[in-house]
Amino acid sequence: MTEQILSETLTEMKYSEHLKELRKRLIYSIATVLTIFLLLLPLAQHNYHFLAQPLISRLPKNSTMIATDVMSTFLAPFKLNIYFAILLAIPFILYQFWRFIAPALYQSERKFGVALVLSSIGLFYLGLLFAYYLILPLALNFFVLASPDNVLPMTDINSYLDFCLKLFLAFGIAFQIPVLTYILIFIGILSIQQLEHYRKHIIVLFFFIAMFITPPDIFSMLALAVPMWLLFELGLWITKMTSPK
Repeated sequence: MTEQILSETLTEMKYSEHLKELRKRLIYSIATVLTIFLLLLPLAQHNYHFLAQPLISRLPKNSTMIATDVMSTFLAPFKLNIYFAILLAIPFILYQFWRFIAPALYQSERKFGVALVLSSIGLFYLGLLFAYYLILPLALNFFVLASPDNVLPMTDINSYLDFCLKLFLAFGIAFQIPVLTYILIFIGILSIQQLEHYRKHIIVLFFFIAMFITPPDIFSMLALAVPMWLLFELGLWITKMTSPK
């Protein structure tokens, strides 16, 4: 009876220590996001101009962006500042998460986890850059050119911000395909042979997903579907190279 009580007490102490550690890591993460947000606050208008530049440069001479709400001119840059702060803090947030789970992992698992986290961060940022410098200009060209001759395109600043965020998030997630492929094979949910067997179906699925995520033009769809396909092949190749013979 005494041993059982002692065991329960030790278990409760472990849970309490874990919760304290988790709370500390969450506080560090939130504090980092707030710090970056405050540092970026004086640049809020500049940051929105940077985001809007691809659209502004493509609008007709007598057209401009508009604000359909009284507070939009303040809220849109403010919201963008928050998203920028979160994006810039992602490496530190993942580092805090890693510090929380690392003590429970073996040495080999730690090496695997570090490589996985670094790859995921790099691919996510690569997806954002790909969307901003390639996909967004293609999409904006399509929308501006597709507008009727008697209609002057004037985009609301909040609507444009929401459109960009959805586009960037979609590409950031899509670029996680190599990591997802590796994890699914590593934990045994799927095998290399299964993925190779259903390769054609997976490629069709990528084009189907791209059709719904991207703007309604063939160039944007191909610009997402083809990289997803190549990233899938990259994940398969890396898994083959790193798997034990």
